[in-house]
Amino acid sequence: MVRLIPRDEKFYDLFIEAGETIVAAARAFETMVAEYDRLGERVSEIQALEKKGDGIDDEIARRLQRSFITPFDREDIHELTVHLDDVLDGIQASAETMLIYKVGKPSEEVRQMVAILAGQAGQLLAALTKMEKPAGIGTHLAMVHDLEHQADGLSRAAIGRLFEAGNDPLEVIKLRDLYKTLEDTIDAAEDAAEVIERILAKS
Repeated sequence: MVRLIPRDEKFYDLFIEAGETIVAAARAFETMVAEYDRLGERVSEIQALEKKGDGIDDEIARRLQRSFITPFDREDIHELTVHLDDVLDGIQASAETMLIYKVGKPSEEVRQMVAILAGQAGQLLAALTKMEKPAGIGTHLAMVHDLEHQADGLSRAAIGRLFEAGNDPLEVIKLRDLYKTLEDTIDAAEDAAEVIERILAKS
C-alpha cells in the first residue's frame, strides 16, 4: 500500500544523537573519576553535554507536535526520550555530587560503577543505531541488563562496607548519596533498554 503521508524518520537520527551525547558524557565522567583533577572543568564539560541533550529532547518534542505519522508509537517516543534524558541527568548529578560534596579519591566501587555506566551507554548507542533495522539489537539490550545486575551487587556491597565500624559518618553520608545517584542512573539506562524492547515487540 502506498503511504500518502510519509513517516517522519528523523526520530531515529535524533535518538542516535542522544545516545552519542550520553556516551560522550559517560566517557567524560569516567575520565574525571580516573584522573580526579580539574574537577570544576570536568563537571562543566558534562554540564554542557547535558544541555546539548536537552536541546535534542526539545527537537524530539517539536517533531512529535508536527508529525502526522511517527516510526513508532508517540507514547514510546516520549518514554524513550525521558529515560535517555534521565541517564544524562544522572551522569551530571553524579559528577556534581562528587564536586559539591568534595568527595576524596574515588573508591574502587565508584570507579567500577562509573565503568558499568559507560559500558551501558555504549550498548545503548549501539542499540539505538539498530532500531530502524534491528538485526542483532538484542545482544546490546541484554548487555545493558547484565551490566545493571553487576551494578546491583556492587552497590549493595559498597553500601554495606560504608557502615562498618570506624568510618567517618560524614563520609558515609556523602558516599551513600553518590552510590544511590549512580545506581539510579544505571537503572535509568536499563529502563531505556526496556522501552526499546517494547518498541521492537510491537513492530
